[in-house]
Amino acid sequence: MNPQELRERSRLFANRIVGLCCGLPNNWVLRTLGRQLLRSGTAVAANYRAACRGRSGKEFCAKLGVVAEEADESLLWLELMAEASPAMQTPEHKWLVGEADELTAIFTASYKTAKENQKKNKRDKKNTNPKSPNH
Repeated sequence: MNPQELRERSRLFANRIVGLCCGLPNNWVLRTLGRQLLRSGTAVAANYRAACRGRSGKEFCAKLGVVAEEADESLLWLELMAEASPAMQTPEHKWLVGEADELTAIFTASYKTAKENQKKNKRDKKNTNPKSPNH
């Protein structure tokens, strides 16, 4: 999946989170969980966009780590909502749970790869640019 497709996928996830939260019943527990979900679910898309605009590999990695955390946090709120109210277990909710799980896996793997690439680039740069006068 290329960055543009992932950007669109995370935006769609955020949009569907907004829709779910707009339709929540007037129940203080679900509304409280919904506020948390709204923050983390929309943060997935916002932080991924920010990561793509990162000015350095280090900044990209840091922001990508935040994206993975927000996706995982969204999964938690979705699970808690279903546990608090079995009526929440609609097809839309189930889709969001599956998507949060997949996005968490994708962004976690991407973060690990970016971190490894960052370390490799640092090693390569160190090996091609020796500071000792003996070289």
